[in-house]
Amino acid sequence: MNLTLKIWRQDGPTARGELVTYQVPDISPDMSFLEMLDVLNERLNAEGKEPVAFDSDCREGICGMCGLMISGDAHGPEKTTTCQLHMRSFKDGETITIEPWRADAFPVLRDLVVDRSAFDRIIQAGGFISANTGAAPKAEAILVPKENADRAFMAAECIGCGACVAACPNASGMLFMGAKVTHLGELPQGQPERAQRVAAMVATHDAEGFGGCTNIGECSHACPKGIPLDVISQLNADMRKAKSGRL
Repeated sequence: MNLTLKIWRQDGPTARGELVTYQVPDISPDMSFLEMLDVLNERLNAEGKEPVAFDSDCREGICGMCGLMISGDAHGPEKTTTCQLHMRSFKDGETITIEPWRADAFPVLRDLVVDRSAFDRIIQAGGFISANTGAAPKAEAILVPKENADRAFMAAECIGCGACVAACPNASGMLFMGAKVTHLGELPQGQPERAQRVAAMVATHDAEGFGGCTNIGECSHACPKGIPLDVISQLNADMRKAKSGRL
């Protein structure tokens, strides 16, 4: 495959960025998208040019570090993470535009790398259980209905990649936050701090500059783990109850 890449290049957070065009020949359709970028960077290194900066870690679809906007789609044309996207999803001769996540809460650090520490601060605000439960009980000692357990596991699949924010026209992080609130809210251990958790996380979300949810649905469509929109409904319900003192 011979491809034309238009890649966002930016030297630093305050530098002016631009799309730079590269020709990448002889790409195997079995390569992952990140392997294709590795090939480009090897060539740039050999030519004495600055390689393209992009994030990656596990390259197994687990960590969520690899997020990119690919021709306008978060993670690209397939419902998967960028590292699990393969070049066979594109056509020979295609022009591919590659950009970083676009959101005020995710400032660009360099090229395709953004600062997603705002997600960390939301988790620090309340996405945890601090109630002292003593020694770990036996698994069967705390009864959890299967429906609740299944829903908690579903929500826990969120990897915090930020695709929901990048895909949302409002740059809202409500799907991410809804997944974390749902994960802990479905379990008995999460009940003592449930009200203060949702209030603290929502306050931090808004302070970080994320937008509000207007039920467009692009977030769930872009999510590589398929987190459904109803976690946002649960987040909103918990927030209303927390404000009224009924949670």
